Amino acid sequence: MARIAVTGATGFIGGTVAAVLQAHGHEVRCLVRRDPGAGFPWPATVVDSGDTEALTRAIDGTDAVAHLAIYNDFHGMYADRARAYDGYVGLTRRVVDAANAAGARVAYVSTDWVFDGTGHLVAETETPNPVNLYGYLKAASELVVLHRAQAGFVARVGGVQGIHQTLPAGPRSQDVGFGYFVLSLVDALRAGGRFTVWEDPAINSVATPIVSAEIGALLGRAIDRGADGVLHFAGGTAVTRRWLAEATCAVFGLDEGLLDFAPPPDAARLPAPVPYDTSMSAAATMALLGTTAWDVTAQLGSLERELTTGAPVPMTQGA
Repeated sequence: MARIAVTGATGFIGGTVAAVLQAHGHEVRCLVRRDPGAGFPWPATVVDSGDTEALTRAIDGTDAVAHLAIYNDFHGMYADRARAYDGYVGLTRRVVDAANAAGARVAYVSTDWVFDGTGHLVAETETPNPVNLYGYLKAASELVVLHRAQAGFVARVGGVQGIHQTLPAGPRSQDVGFGYFVLSLVDALRAGGRFTVWEDPAINSVATPIVSAEIGALLGRAIDRGADGVLHFAGGTAVTRRWLAEATCAVFGLDEGLLDFAPPPDAARLPAPVPYDTSMSAAATMALLGTTAWDVTAQLGSLERELTTGAPVPMTQGA
């Protein structure tokens, strides 16, 4: 099994990735900007992410670095574009240069928002055409990895559902993408309330949801198999928000009659266009990795088991 450094392990997807990689037998080293405290569940190395030499020392001795850290403020990035650029493209360049110096592969986790939202089930070979700053910065970071890394790959994800491993109580709220959609719905209905599913042509309305646990399993498998180029980590079903809401009620045993449908409030909208259909085909990736793009029912079942057991439950197992 591989020795894998993980950036962004204190975040939503990164924490689950670290947990799954470790559960599958990999040796995990989390690179963090500040001390996460005694309760942090994985080995952590505090490193100055602005210092390439410090990153090199932190990555040295690993086989790969899974790079998930981002500047996580979709509204704030428009107020400080230079900081946002450095938090995506600049940081990715430093991670890549450090990985090259340490002899490690790079596994960069990107997004379905590199696309403009006019396609459907787009393939790994599709050329990115972002429509907002976040998509642009992720697409530019992809190019850094593809043209600068000595070895590695880009893994696009989208419609990610899961539990925050280091912040168990949240955040869980619907947004104009698909993040946290399922858990925000489940929380609302289990508390006896109603849930309004946002429907609007100006928000991300179609995706191929995948649970974060599956992303961790696929990253480990791709690293073990020496994958390169562009991969798509996506579920096997392209769904609308309404479809996903109704499927969630079916899997979790919730009352579909408690769902409402309306446009999002103005305060929730981004100050830029949002891609409408970001569904991705993962056929080539799954053939390469020898596994399956699990359908939405399987993805939701995995999440339901994670909520019950407290541990990520990917469908794909180790290499």
